[in-house]
Amino acid sequence: MRKILIPTDFSENAMNALMYALELFKYEKSVFYIMHAYQDDIYTDDQLLNNLGLEKVTTQVSKTSEEQLGSILKKIKQISPNPRHIYRIISSNNLLMDEADKIVDDKNIDIIVMGTRGKTNDKKITLGSHTLQVLKYVQCPVLAIPEQYQYTQPKHILFPTDFLIPYKRRELKLLCEMACPYRAVIDILYISLSEKLSLRQLDNKNFIKEELCKTPTHFKTVKSKHIINSIYKYIKQNKIDMLVMVNTRHSFLENILFQSSTIDELSLNLGIPFLALQNMRRP
Repeated sequence: MRKILIPTDFSENAMNALMYALELFKYEKSVFYIMHAYQDDIYTDDQLLNNLGLEKVTTQVSKTSEEQLGSILKKIKQISPNPRHIYRIISSNNLLMDEADKIVDDKNIDIIVMGTRGKTNDKKITLGSHTLQVLKYVQCPVLAIPEQYQYTQPKHILFPTDFLIPYKRRELKLLCEMACPYRAVIDILYISLSEKLSLRQLDNKNFIKEELCKTPTHFKTVKSKHIINSIYKYIKQNKIDMLVMVNTRHSFLENILFQSSTIDELSLNLGIPFLALQNMRRP
């Protein structure tokens, strides 16, 4: 049973990410945990807080959160009455990142699906602060869906790597199982000035090959030192439907995530779903 966490702030972007997840996993028996963490909402209106007090405002915000989650549940049961899917709603007086982290551990979540931006929808940034926090710090794969992205079956997936990471079997299995129902092709892209691989890189390459054996996989090499430009160019030239990268120490993605200008440079030009594998230590 696939376990999927969908954080929501009730924005159009969050709803769009949920709709994408329902389509992507429509062939799988799945439990969707639709979660709203409302602690920030309690402190957004100082005047209301002063007039009513913390307890009353908290009760009010909590009630609104549960009502809105109930509305989402009703809507998705009408739009997607999939017998393979089970829905659970979670309303929590907590910060989004902390609650996501807790649910990931408690429920052994396989993947988090969320919009690239939330309510604020600042057009000047690509990834909202909440999405970035979850990508950086929650030990779980995160699939970020761009604003207004219309669902397209992932037929062609790009996975750039330097083959230096000892990959996790669970996460490669997730990728394989996401790709298989759509007969997707995965391009493993090695970006380097040298085509020669070390023994460690060869071992990691073979491990990927074994774990993705059920999926057509093509190993490609691009001679370049400009990683972001090479990824962007490859996406545009090969009609890629999804970008997959691994977030771990000294990886491509870690370098990108911790330089906000760089993640914006990459993501502003993407316009496709972005799956960050976390090289996690969970079982």
